[in-house]
Amino acid sequence: MWRRAGPIRLHLAEITGRRARRPLGPPAPTETFSASAPASSSLHHNLGTFRDSIGAPPSRSLSTKTEGGGGRECWSCGAKGAFLSCGSCRSVQPVDPAVDYFRIFGLDRGYNIKDNSLEGKYKDWQKKLHPDLVHSKSEKERAFAAEQSALVIDAYRTLSKPLPRALYMLELERIHVDEEKTITDPGLLMEMMEIREAVSEACDSQTLEKIQSQMKRKLETWSKSFQDAFDKRDFNHAVEATQRMRYYERAMEETVKKL
Repeated sequence: MWRRAGPIRLHLAEITGRRARRPLGPPAPTETFSASAPASSSLHHNLGTFRDSIGAPPSRSLSTKTEGGGGRECWSCGAKGAFLSCGSCRSVQPVDPAVDYFRIFGLDRGYNIKDNSLEGKYKDWQKKLHPDLVHSKSEKERAFAAEQSALVIDAYRTLSKPLPRALYMLELERIHVDEEKTITDPGLLMEMMEIREAVSEACDSQTLEKIQSQMKRKLETWSKSFQDAFDKRDFNHAVEATQRMRYYERAMEETVKKL
């Protein structure tokens, strides 16, 4: 199922208007690619150096909230089912650890989310929790509002992007993903080297946009692979899909930096 580097090399060569060529020298100690020697031992050495150079993405603090909870009794008026704010007395509520990120936005747990399903509810919550609207409330409520606002922001950022959403869904299933682990597949690493080289050598925005579009399609492909594996409870392949997604997401970031 792994894609070898050859086809992508030829495709990128067409994008940049160059003839595909074999790597010629060791990678430079920078964020851009250099080519590598064709000998097998040199290739493995260069791939090892590249794995070290890309490092691991910075660790994130994703919520590990468990399933359940439909709001608690309001601390102020005693109304049942109080959520981020009480529907009866409008008092801001403390963070409920039983409420996961999906419920904050009134969504069923699932990988497929439309952006407009999040954005509208996100803006609605932020209006209710904005400091200007709670400045006259008690110190306790202002503290609750600050905590809830931070929670809503983190929930939005997590669910609005494919990779953090996938990682969060795995965490809800108590599946640990080692984000510091790098993939050792030579085909993928060679592909990443070639993409970086193409980005480095691209000299116009049109070329960069084509590379970015290609990376976006690959990210979408692996997002679909994650969803399929997750729906089948095949968590090993789901975790593998997130690792691939991370590489293509970082490749897209490289193109954005240069655009």
